[in-house]
Order: sequence, then C-alpha cells, then structure tokens
Amino acid sequence: MNFNYPNGKKYKPKEQESGNTTQIKKNSSYSNRGMTLEEDLNETNEYYRERKIAVIHKKPTPVQIVQVDYPNRSAAVIKEAYFKLASTTDYNGVYKGKYIDFEAKETQNPTSFPLKNFHEHQIHHMEEVISQGGICFVILRFTKYELVYLLEAKHLLTYWERMKNGGRKSITKEEIEEKGHRIPLGFQPRIDYIKVIERL
Repeated sequence: MNFNYPNGKKYKPKEQESGNTTQIKKNSSYSNRGMTLEEDLNETNEYYRERKIAVIHKKPTPVQIVQVDYPNRSAAVIKEAYFKLASTTDYNGVYKGKYIDFEAKETQNPTSFPLKNFHEHQIHHMEEVISQGGICFVILRFTKYELVYLLEAKHLLTYWERMKNGGRKSITKEEIEEKGHRIPLGFQPRIDYIKVIERL
C-alpha cells in the first residue's frame, strides 16, 4: 500500500528510510530491547493510564483513501492513500488537570540533534500550547548511546529562532544536556517523563 504526503511525496516508514533495521537492534539487552522511541512511549503511556497517573495518547494522522481494490465481496484492500493534514505533535493528554503536548524524535547523529527533524507547523503549534499555559516539550533520543532527554519547548523555540536568524541548524548534545533533563531508561515505566514534569 502506498501513502503519500499532501505535497505528493511518498511516505516511507522509518525502517525503510534507514535501510537497515537490524543495526539499531543489534545491542538488545534487558535495558535496551531494540524498541523504537514510539514503542517505548506507547508502553509508558499505557503504564500511566493503567495506574491512573496520566492519560496521554498518540494522535492518529488522518488519511484520505484514494484507491481501493475489492478482491472479493467481503474484503477491501487499500492500494493508495494520502495524509490529509500536516500533523501537529505526536502526543497529547492530561496530567493532574494540566494539558500535556509533546513531540518525540530520534537521531543517529551522536553529537547534535538536527532541527530539520521539526517542521514549521509543529513549532507554531508548540507556541500556541505554551501561550495557553499547557505543558509542552520534546522527547529526544540519541539512538547511538540510547540516551533520552526531555527538552522543554521554550528551549526548542530558542534554538529554532537561532536557526531562522542564520545560526546553526542543530542543537548540540551539550546544549541538550545543559537545558534538557535526562530520562534514564527503565523497565516499568520505560521512559518515565512524568517524573521530570513533576520536578519542573
């Protein structure tokens, strides 16, 4: 099945883009099971919901189906579809009466986080969430070292503005370590970002 973005560009899942999924999963162990950031966060959010700590969901991306085949009367096969809208951020929900909204990104770059991983509409959305008093942040994973950080959106916006003004097109690992909050990988929950939010 083919998915296309509104601009006509073909959607490629992350494993297709990298061309080699086994490389990421090579160092699997009890603490690093080779899971993607999305899988780890979904597991964490389920843990939060089950224990009534927070209700956080991954936002579904609406698609428009344009071609369907009917090999038989009881089955339909989607052959082509398009993402209808540019998505805002990956996750949203509520924690202790506060609205939470965040984006999750991974990079294989060991020394910096490229800002091209974010889009203008996502930055604008984060600005709107902050202006309404919501809790907004990004969760960043350096896959090479299995390091995960929570970076408040206000800092991301500063680095984005720096880039727009001709500055560097990435956030250095040192800047993330200075402004962000390291989240140690655990077993249950896997990525305990609520613990960081409680400290902020």
